[in-house]
Amino acid sequence: MNARAPLPLQHLQAAALLLRHGRFEQARDLLEQTLRIEPRLAEGYALLAAALRALGDIAGVERALRRAVTMEPQRIPPRLALGELLTETGRHAEAEALLREALAASGRHPRAVVALARLLLARNRADEALALCAAHVDARPSAELLNEYGRALQALQRMDEALAAFRRATELEPANGVLEHNLAAALEAAGRHAEAAAAERRARAKGVDAPQAWFVLGCAELGTGRYDEAEAALREAVRRAPAYVDAQRELAQLLWMRSGDATAACAELDAALRRQPDAQPLLALKSALLTAAGDHAAAYATLADAAARADAGLELHSAACAAALSLDPERAVRHAERALALAPDEAEVAAMLGDALLAAGRAADAERVAATALTRSPFEQHLLAVQATAWRLLGDPRYRERCDYARMVRSWTLDTPPGWPDLPRYLADLAAGLHRLHGLHTHPVGQSLRHGTQTTQNLLLSEDAAVRAFFQAIDGPIRRHLAALGAGEDPLRCRNTGRYALRGAWSVRLRAHGHHVDHVHPQGWLSSACYIDLPPAMRDGDRAGWLRFGQPGLRTRPPLEAEHYVRPEPGMLVLFPSYMWHGTLPFTGEGTRLVVAFDVIPA
Repeated sequence: MNARAPLPLQHLQAAALLLRHGRFEQARDLLEQTLRIEPRLAEGYALLAAALRALGDIAGVERALRRAVTMEPQRIPPRLALGELLTETGRHAEAEALLREALAASGRHPRAVVALARLLLARNRADEALALCAAHVDARPSAELLNEYGRALQALQRMDEALAAFRRATELEPANGVLEHNLAAALEAAGRHAEAAAAERRARAKGVDAPQAWFVLGCAELGTGRYDEAEAALREAVRRAPAYVDAQRELAQLLWMRSGDATAACAELDAALRRQPDAQPLLALKSALLTAAGDHAAAYATLADAAARADAGLELHSAACAAALSLDPERAVRHAERALALAPDEAEVAAMLGDALLAAGRAADAERVAATALTRSPFEQHLLAVQATAWRLLGDPRYRERCDYARMVRSWTLDTPPGWPDLPRYLADLAAGLHRLHGLHTHPVGQSLRHGTQTTQNLLLSEDAAVRAFFQAIDGPIRRHLAALGAGEDPLRCRNTGRYALRGAWSVRLRAHGHHVDHVHPQGWLSSACYIDLPPAMRDGDRAGWLRFGQPGLRTRPPLEAEHYVRPEPGMLVLFPSYMWHGTLPFTGEGTRLVVAFDVIPA
């Protein structure tokens, strides 16, 4: 035994060298041969796991790591590697136990902290991940740890702190292109498109060439209005990864907004579906695009067969419900019920079922679904809209309390911001700045506007002086609106702290026949329409282009009409609860209707 011990050890050294040089099959063969001779070498199983991982044999990796952990339970690296593998394969409870044991035994082992933080983030436990990282990041600030710290902060919407963490990570490892890419992705998520594009170019210069990098670059270029560059980057992402759904979605939407041609917009998606005709995410995406283009029959036909199968997933049933809603409400109900069975705690899925039930004439059932889901998500705006619509159909007096248009919908005049002598001259400069941002042909997929365009840039970060001043011009009206609302126990007023934050800001430009289909804003608390420039036709008294409230964005049984109207005026800011159904009437004639909109949340 002792005489032959050196040979297996030499084999382990040789295998480690093969791994370093990327000769994974030879390393595997040598290690398997060595472990048959000397099966008690725990390090041999750890090396074998590395070779098998490189070769994609995940089951073999797990077997090898379990042998290594069993033979030497005090060694931390195999335990960590097994915990990471279990995290990747979705066995989170066992993975968490292993990683916590490794962390306790190792005394702040950096890799254990990082692995556990990743697991907590994968389980949507960002608060715990943040606390774990914060306890170690100052004492041992590795780039990997700072990256997870940034991800936890980002998940909690603490974007400035998240970006600072990602930047620190890149400073610790300036040659690491992956960290630069992660910074770019975070900048893009924060709406800082120009900075995101610059960071992604730096990542590419450092060797990052993955589809995800091209996707982030494409989104960033789109956000800065560089549409040719955005299209080229997104095409590169889907060329490298045809099944990359996010990239396919952004490319198809960009092509649609540039052309208004659904066939052209779906060309790359169709090519991917020819390779993978049963790919549920791709089928769901194509159906959603066709629904947005108004071809509901084709949208449903795209995924009808796949949605009928027993293995149909959440995305497929959600897309099928949306496509079927105007065609066959009862069929939409069945798809929504299957979606809710797959995601029983998802508020938006419950709201989708509520919409389908309202369209099917089952208001009492819709009210029950909404009431149940609101116990878990009491401020989900779409659910509040479903419940209010059901109350209206059922003659429930609570509807008038929920949708008190006279008290909850108010119009205010913008303040003239510093630097302009009067409001008309400010509005003229603001209109000029906004018109420069409208470079597309038609509306985005999944948005409410028709026959018009919506800006892709984040107006909150605009460099245009008049656009920047807009947020000063609305501050006073918003604060006056909050004071007028006052306090109360209803879902609107109970959240009124007198302080606010903005969630998104965009501009919409409608041309002749342009309008907004009726909708709600699920992510808001208060929503808005601020009128900057209006066409001559809207000065007539026939309500052309007016803002309306109360008509649902689906055909209920019986149908419900609008109950409240607001006539737009230049410089007018209308504020209202995000759960109220609202849309606009079409207008005809020359000119465009230029609006800025944003959502408000409590602060």
